[in-house]
Amino acid sequence: MGFWRDVDWQRPWLGDYRANGEAACRWLDQGARVAETLNRLAEAAPPVLAVGPLRFVAQSALPAGEPYEAFIARTAGVPTRDNLHDLFNGLVWLRFPHLKRRLNERQAEQIALAGVSATRGAVRDALTLFDENAALWQAPPVLVDALRRRDWAALFVTHRALWSAAPLTLFGHALMEKLTQPRKPITAHVWVVPQGADAETHLVEALTPDRLATKPHLPLPVLGVPGWWPPNESRDFYADDSVFRPPLG
Repeated sequence: MGFWRDVDWQRPWLGDYRANGEAACRWLDQGARVAETLNRLAEAAPPVLAVGPLRFVAQSALPAGEPYEAFIARTAGVPTRDNLHDLFNGLVWLRFPHLKRRLNERQAEQIALAGVSATRGAVRDALTLFDENAALWQAPPVLVDALRRRDWAALFVTHRALWSAAPLTLFGHALMEKLTQPRKPITAHVWVVPQGADAETHLVEALTPDRLATKPHLPLPVLGVPGWWPPNESRDFYADDSVFRPPLG
């Protein structure tokens, strides 16, 4: 055990989760399980689903053969293992409860429509990708345009100063887990949110099946974000075209 000790909560990309993460680690150090720890953190204001307040439950509560997402929608219980992946998942539930609820509702709708098969289908694939690997970005248009064009020099060098007005917030819990061991190729699927909008409210409304199926996210190697990783202070960091890939076509 002791997996939670792999997390450095001072990393800049964990700022939105630092307070709850550090509190969780204190309880885990005292022998609490992950589900119990997350329920303690949620006591004051638990996320609420259509069927009631959300609770984190042991993985063994998930009946054999019932899809994970359908179980959550039916019971408001989130099956939770004692690992980093599920710890981060719970912390995202606490930080973005309305957005996590919308993702779960969309997953449950798709399961009700099409059942469960060997392949998820375009909408469920997009929902899973968002849940696991999304980052939310509010940035000046010149930066968004540079990312769309994969113009890495413009994005990270020419317009570097504009990143002070371009907050990037991690959402995907698998993404956060990967970043406990930072590697240059780690890439987020960025969803652009209009500047000035509430990111959670905007995305709750925007995550329609039609839009999800088009996968409108943008790939971003997150250790290139100014201020997130000391080696990117050198412009040579961005010359690695195995990570900062040239435009398609």
